[in-house]
Amino acid sequence: MPVLPNFGAGEAAPLYERVKRHMSEAILVGEWPPGMVLPSETSLAQGFGIAVGTVRRAMSDLVAEGLLTRRRKTGTVVTGRTPHHSLRFFFQYFRLHRADGSLVRSTSQFLSLEFEPGTPAQIAALQIRTGGVIKIHRIRHADGRPVMQDRLVMAEERLPHWPRDTAELPPLLYLHLLERYGIRISAVREQIAAELASDEDIALLQLGGRQAVLTIDEVAYDQAGVPTIIGWHRATTTAHAYVNEVR
Repeated sequence: MPVLPNFGAGEAAPLYERVKRHMSEAILVGEWPPGMVLPSETSLAQGFGIAVGTVRRAMSDLVAEGLLTRRRKTGTVVTGRTPHHSLRFFFQYFRLHRADGSLVRSTSQFLSLEFEPGTPAQIAALQIRTGGVIKIHRIRHADGRPVMQDRLVMAEERLPHWPRDTAELPPLLYLHLLERYGIRISAVREQIAAELASDEDIALLQLGGRQAVLTIDEVAYDQAGVPTIIGWHRATTTAHAYVNEVR
């Protein structure tokens, strides 16, 4: 029986879309493995605490996208396929949601891309054996405005033939790691605080002054528990709220 969250009030995104997102993630990260027969729509609806029609709509979308299939006498089965458009659905959403709780799609503007020797701290954190690091600085835009600046560091040895120009960098980093290198980001450890905006924050995020910004220091781990990305993020929450769902 799948582990089911409780979909209560408090988020403005359509309920069927939240259910679909949960199911998609369960499939794509392997919580619901290929060949698994899902409980009936009625049982799922009871577990979610929602109407059967909402579950039916979410499952119909996933059948159309190829993640689920319906079989006579068996029921609804996880196919094991991961169509690119479904992966894009999974990775294109942003953890900064609108203040009303609705989902936000973001775009990336890359400011710099550097290949450098790793510092002792970076070598230790990323468990680097040979080679240097790849450093990326980007701005994330949502709803037509800059809302977060990111600095990311990855081990060059794990990413052969990584693009050498910012114009060639993938807009969806996690998706590119999965499709190109077979690296699936499966866990993220975050440390969150608030600070006054720096001069760089004010310029890049187009802030009106030295207001508070959200700071997030993170380490992202792959499916084997290997540290893959060290990230530092600085975000304005003037019109957006940070949402981190724990399942």
